[in-house]
Amino acid sequence: MALKRCLLELGSGVDLHGKDSTKAARRAVFDALRHSSVSFPRVFGYETQMMSVEVNIAVPNHETVDTDDVLKEVPYGSKSINISEGGMAVPGGPDSTDATIIANAAIIVSLDIPD
Repeated sequence: MALKRCLLELGSGVDLHGKDSTKAARRAVFDALRHSSVSFPRVFGYETQMMSVEVNIAVPNHETVDTDDVLKEVPYGSKSINISEGGMAVPGGPDSTDATIIANAAIIVSLDIPD
């Protein structure tokens, strides 16, 4: 048996005014997951809990992200997460300390299937 990639889904998420990288990351995962309905594991006789779900996030201030909170967005499977610096921080303007935070998500779903 070998872990084989079956699905790659992409999403983006935004926190408009809170400068909250975790909120933007959660929204990016939510967005990615809502682009598809993952029914293929059942078609091949696998339970949804047998999926390996790898969440990859690129977001400003990546060290502030609460990874456990972001993974709550993933409904099933064995979950893992990788956070890296990226995304975008858009300043609120010349007289503002506010910023809009944009996160990108890439979610990879794999199954342990025979070679």
